[in-house]
Amino acid sequence: CEDCGKSLIGECKLHGPLIRAKDRVIPSRARLTLPHYLTLRVLELRAGNQQILGVFAKKVIQKRTQFGPYVGQLSTKLTCYDESRLVLQVLKDGGKYFLDTPNEDCGNWMMFVRLARNQEEQTLVAYQHCGEVYFTTVKSIEPHTELKVWYAADYAKFMEASAVFIKEESDVCPLPSVAKEPVDPWICSSCGSTFGTFALLESHQCIHKDRV
Repeated sequence: CEDCGKSLIGECKLHGPLIRAKDRVIPSRARLTLPHYLTLRVLELRAGNQQILGVFAKKVIQKRTQFGPYVGQLSTKLTCYDESRLVLQVLKDGGKYFLDTPNEDCGNWMMFVRLARNQEEQTLVAYQHCGEVYFTTVKSIEPHTELKVWYAADYAKFMEASAVFIKEESDVCPLPSVAKEPVDPWICSSCGSTFGTFALLESHQCIHKDRV
């Protein structure tokens, strides 16, 4: 104690405890990477003060806007599984690896994006390009709308998942290997081909127009 000049174990009984000053809380790496036109919202507070977060738009985001790449640790085993998030894998050097994000300092803001339960609420499509995973908007996103993602058709095959995913509120989201069969896919009126997202259908229809 600097006031009485004594070395003590614990608090000074004469002058009392020290005033403790706490360090400023620094946001995690993932939160710091969030673009300025996006925001995180707490959707649910679970046991142990666990926050369920969602990513929301603060302004209009145009269709065909690309986000990424997704940041995570390459791992042969998934150490952190959240039923509300997509399981992501990449092909590198001939091997198939999980993009693992055990904590917020191992990833970027894309780890907070929740999976889409149906086509109506899907705003993003996930796909692999040059060994990285990207998210691209499949429609214009209005302010206060949550960004939700599902696999692109080719990436769904790579992940051994369905191209379209329907999940009821009471269901538990399965791992890709046991994902549900496609329901109500997007159908081309010209040739009857089916697609997992409206963006893929639009791209396909452009081929018909070019042939005409």
